[in-house]
Amino acid sequence: MIEKTMQDYYAQRANSLEQIYQLPERQQDLQDMEQRITDLLQSHRVIELACGTGYWTEKYAPVADSVYATDVNQVMLDIAQTKSYPSDKVRFGIADVFDLPEASAGEYTACFAGFLWSHIKREQQNDLLTRVRRGAGKGSLLVLMDNNYVEGSSTPVARTDTEGNTYQLRVQEDGSRVEIVKNFPTDSALRKKIAPVARDIRIYRNEHYWLLSCILK
Repeated sequence: MIEKTMQDYYAQRANSLEQIYQLPERQQDLQDMEQRITDLLQSHRVIELACGTGYWTEKYAPVADSVYATDVNQVMLDIAQTKSYPSDKVRFGIADVFDLPEASAGEYTACFAGFLWSHIKREQQNDLLTRVRRGAGKGSLLVLMDNNYVEGSSTPVARTDTEGNTYQLRVQEDGSRVEIVKNFPTDSALRKKIAPVARDIRIYRNEHYWLLSCILK
């Protein structure tokens, strides 16, 4: 189950969450990633995990065959559903990434998760991948996108725990601070973790973001 601290933090930040995409230094990298994601998901039947406000859903939905966008927070889905999508192509639903229903044969051909992996503790990542493979179906394309740590642009890391997870202190809408898991894996760490459940692993990085694609075994 997604940690309640994380769930509550994002629910409270829902209305201001997309401000991070307005940072001037990230615009070129965001355009780069948008093109790569739309190329990867073109003509796929996509299940999206942790879709949030639908920022990325709106970008790739026009080229996908269909999209089932999920999030653990209804407040996020309420915002996501106000965006512009091709008629009858996108549907939304509440789902915890650790409790996904098993996909029927051929139900999906791809799974996309943007900015989810960094919030999963290292000791929970194997479990997550097992759940994702069950929820998306074997043979599906898996696309993950997340942040690189960039000094001066990223929120500083506040601490590292005994498992190697790193944490940031985030400010909530009410001004209070909360500690959030935010990991920044290397390419080798990603490959080592994902290789047991996937093949054809490809990783791309620009300055601010990384993108991984693979086929679930």
